This record gives sequence, C-alpha cells and structure tokens, in this order.
Amino acid sequence: MTKHPRTRLDGLIHQPTRFSLMAGLAQADALEFRFVRETLGVSDSVLSRQASTLEEAGYVAIRKGYVGKWPRTWLSLTPQGRKAFDEHLKTLREIAGE
Repeated sequence: MTKHPRTRLDGLIHQPTRFSLMAGLAQADALEFRFVRETLGVSDSVLSRQASTLEEAGYVAIRKGYVGKWPRTWLSLTPQGRKAFDEHLKTLREIAGE
C-alpha cells in the first residue's frame, strides 16, 4: 500500500502562523520583524515564539542590529528552511492535484 502524500508534510511548517511566516520569507532575502508582524496580523510575542521555533529547527535565521539608534530584527529563511518549505509546497500541490 502506498502512503498518502500527507505523511510527507512538515508538521513544523504546517501550523498556520509558521506556514504564513515561511511563505512571506520565501519572497525576500530578509524581512524586518515589524513588517512581518503587521503583515501576519499577530502580536510580537506570537511572532517571536513562532520565529524562535523555526530558528531552533534550522529553518529561519534571526539577525539583530540597528538602524541609526533604533534596534531592529530581521528574519530570513536558511537554505535548509527554503528547501523544507519548497518540499512542503510540492506536497500540498500533489495533494490538491489528486
């Protein structure tokens, strides 16, 4: 018996906020934390928690720095994260195409 493609979905990415975060980061080299927070319509704590979860998995890089005197945080996909997201999308498309 062949396994259904859903068994290949990445449970870490599949969570809606993390999926939306990964999808946004896949469109850019890096995005500023506040921009992502406003785009996703989540609180600082929700975005921070989800970004940290993806960072621990090696999917997202979190970089802190300054613009003038103001602290900023940028998020970006790692090569491993981009590959995982691409595979996840491929699997979703396979499921949707059935």
